Amino acid sequence: MPGSRPEVDSTAAPIALITGASDGIGAALAVEYARRGWRLVLVARRLPALEQTARACGLEGDTRRLRLVACDVRDVDHVRREADALLRDWGCPQVVVANAGISWGVDLSDPGDLDVAIDIMDVNWTGALATLAPFVAPMRQRGSGTLVGIASVAGVRGLPCHAAYCASKAALIRSLESLRVELRPRGVRVVTISPGYVATAMTAGNRFAMPFLLTPQQFAARAVHAIDAGRAYATIPWQMGILGMFLHVVPRAIYDRAVGFYGRKQRKPDCGPCRGMPRRNRRVHRRLPPVDTV
Repeated sequence: MPGSRPEVDSTAAPIALITGASDGIGAALAVEYARRGWRLVLVARRLPALEQTARACGLEGDTRRLRLVACDVRDVDHVRREADALLRDWGCPQVVVANAGISWGVDLSDPGDLDVAIDIMDVNWTGALATLAPFVAPMRQRGSGTLVGIASVAGVRGLPCHAAYCASKAALIRSLESLRVELRPRGVRVVTISPGYVATAMTAGNRFAMPFLLTPQQFAARAVHAIDAGRAYATIPWQMGILGMFLHVVPRAIYDRAVGFYGRKQRKPDCGPCRGMPRRNRRVHRRLPPVDTV
């Protein structure tokens, strides 16, 4: 039929797994991959929000091309079980994007903010590694695949009131770098993408200027291009990349004086959902068995 979209062989289409896919960057990445005809595994805590993303992708109810997983990435046991099920049912994805993240300002003089800081690390760093880890061995055995971490320009230097967020993104950047040099000889790409400012719920409460602000759709299109190219490290938009390079080299005395005037990130008044979730660093986990490779 003229103008109709070609039929997609759902069993042959490549697979992209995306965490934090309920809104913002994750949802925009899902729409971009759906437009390309990929099969999608979308992960987030809120199933109704994931279903909205499915509708935006035009895949609602399409079980051949869509798998929705309601999962908190801090629950590493649950993440591993879902990964095992995916490997068994669909096989190993071509692209895995660890995107789930949270951002709140912290004031460490307030004892309650230490809990918030721990949760930021649990989601942004531990959760990202838990997302990628189950697919390292299968991709290495296959000799192909791309592991992607959504970091941040904030991971380059510390910002006031960002003791947890900057640390979590800096840790993720270095962990991805380690994985990249480890897996490159085996044909597995590791891509670090550091966004500047993107207009999402995470940035909506910022009370300071956000230069070069992108929509999630603009960011997703550029991010997928960087993933396709297998870029080791990409800052989006490129203007923030120049700023990031400058931040790397500016002397501490100048940096401290200049950034002291930077706007503070809004603090989280209550971390109720976080406090209801046992934190990984406060409990002992049994040693998990290796993932069966496909």
